[in-house]
Amino acid sequence: MLELLARTEGLRLAGVDLSPEAVALARRRPGLEGATVLEGRAQGLPFPDGSFDACVSHMALMLMGDIEQVIAEVVRVLSPGSTLACVIGGGAVGGEAYDLFLGLLRAAIQTAPAAQRVPALGDRRTRSREGLDSLLGPAGFTPVGWETVALDLSGPPEQVWAAMSGIYDVGPLHPRTVTSLREAFFERVEGLAKPSGVIPCGMKVHVATARLE
Repeated sequence: MLELLARTEGLRLAGVDLSPEAVALARRRPGLEGATVLEGRAQGLPFPDGSFDACVSHMALMLMGDIEQVIAEVVRVLSPGSTLACVIGGGAVGGEAYDLFLGLLRAAIQTAPAAQRVPALGDRRTRSREGLDSLLGPAGFTPVGWETVALDLSGPPEQVWAAMSGIYDVGPLHPRTVTSLREAFFERVEGLAKPSGVIPCGMKVHVATARLE
């Protein structure tokens, strides 16, 4: 995401991730020589007060705990008039490979040992416009702008699997479980293929924006 933002000249960029591996990868991205990339948590951002005029969160805010503290930290590091923009997952478009994959994944997770299951993450209020308004309004933000965007992830079966299997719930599963999940997906997804061999697959995301008054 920082690499995309770096295409606009004149921006001073900074990024935070709790994973040291992710931070190391980001620092090696082309064009980010001038960006500040730090290991840290949103509940305690490693920046001085009023450091930024924008904050962007991509598929992350909805997974965070202690959300009131996260918002307080965002307010602290933003200057008045700054913008908060968040991309929030919205689930499957419907009736396509994403629905099929999620159904198979839920079944695999139910039979997996507890140690291989990702616990419920985040605060449900971050997943809706009304919920975000209830969190951001008292912190000094304007009413949330809300846009729903459909993403087309259609393609050959291998490409669709690669896109689907990267979600965080798959990570802790035993390799044998992932192999079985993959085999079941490929067996079932054949019924969705178009004559061209393309598997229809889509998901939607919500883009939420608010300005700090």
